[in-house]
Amino acid sequence: MFYHTIRSQGEGVYKEKGSRFIGITQHVTTEHEVKAAIAHLRKEHPQAVHVCYAFRLGADKKHFRYTDDGEPSNSAGPPIFGQIQQANLTNCFVAVVRYYGGVKLGVGGLIQAYRQAAKEAIEAAEIVETEDHLYYELHGNFGALPQLMAWLKKYKIAIKSQNYTDKHEITVLIPGSLVQHLEQLEKKGVVFSRLSSDRE
Repeated sequence: MFYHTIRSQGEGVYKEKGSRFIGITQHVTTEHEVKAAIAHLRKEHPQAVHVCYAFRLGADKKHFRYTDDGEPSNSAGPPIFGQIQQANLTNCFVAVVRYYGGVKLGVGGLIQAYRQAAKEAIEAAEIVETEDHLYYELHGNFGALPQLMAWLKKYKIAIKSQNYTDKHEITVLIPGSLVQHLEQLEKKGVVFSRLSSDRE
C-alpha cells in the first residue's frame, strides 16, 4: 500500500498579537518516536507555554491522535490534525510550539494561528510517496539458509536482526507489495510470521 509522508523536517512560523507559533513536522513511524519528538521539543523550548501536536501513523491512516495541551478545547489539536488530513499524510508528526505574547487571541484566533503554523511547516517539508513496510520473522534450518539469503538479496531486503540457535531466525522489513512473494520461501522450508509494526 502506497501513501504520502514527509522525508525531511519542515518548520513554519506564524505571529499574531505578540504570540509566536512555531510549527515543526517530522517523519515518524511509531508512538515511541512521537513521544521522543515531544520530549525534545519541550526541552528545546522550555519557555513555551504550549506544545500542541497531532500525528497519524500507518498506511491505512487509522492510528492518529491530537492534543490541545492546555489551550481551549479543539482550538489547537484539531486544526493541526486538519492540515495533516488536508495534505493526505501519514507517518507524520506535526507540533506547534507557542510563545505567549501577552494578548489573548480567542478561540477563533487560536484556531487560525495553529492551523497556519502547521500548514507552513508541512509546506516547508519534502513530501514523498512511499510504500508500507511490514516486519516479518523468518525461521529456517541452516540447510535453507543459502536460498533464504539469495531471496533477500534478490529483492534487496535488509536484515534487521539475526539469531543463531538450532535454527536461523531473521527479522526483516518487507515492502507490502513483496509479502505475496514470501510463499516462495515456504517451498524452501522457511517459516515466516508477521510481527507488530510498532518495533519499540
